[in-house]
Amino acid sequence: MRSTPRALRVALAAVAAINLVSALIGMVGLTVGGGMGLPPEWLEGSVFHSYVWPGIILGIVVGGMQALALVAQFGRFALAWGLHAAAGLTMMIWIFVEIAVLLEWSPLHGIFFATGLVQTVLAVLALGARPRPLFARDIRDH
Repeated sequence: MRSTPRALRVALAAVAAINLVSALIGMVGLTVGGGMGLPPEWLEGSVFHSYVWPGIILGIVVGGMQALALVAQFGRFALAWGLHAAAGLTMMIWIFVEIAVLLEWSPLHGIFFATGLVQTVLAVLALGARPRPLFARDIRDH
């Protein structure tokens, strides 16, 4: 993990922290917050009768993956960057599934899909899938 640039490590931790906090806020809002004002009719036709179970899943699955990635990173475990990639993908999958279930879209979907995408891209860069230096140009192709 030492060969990973500091800016990349800080950016990954920041995005994961934002995703973790948002998942926990969403879990609380959907479970004890009465659905955060979301219309119950959005759940019609789904397997859910309230927002409680989606909130629990959001907190445990999405938030849990973010927490695992952060614990692995700060514990300097070799699998940290892979867990960050998985956490970002989990966030993006959550957004796809949420839109598919609710058949509704809000700007928050776009924001949190973007944070998942950014986390995944940063994790792939941290795993070493980057040229050195990062913005090097190969003029042989031209």
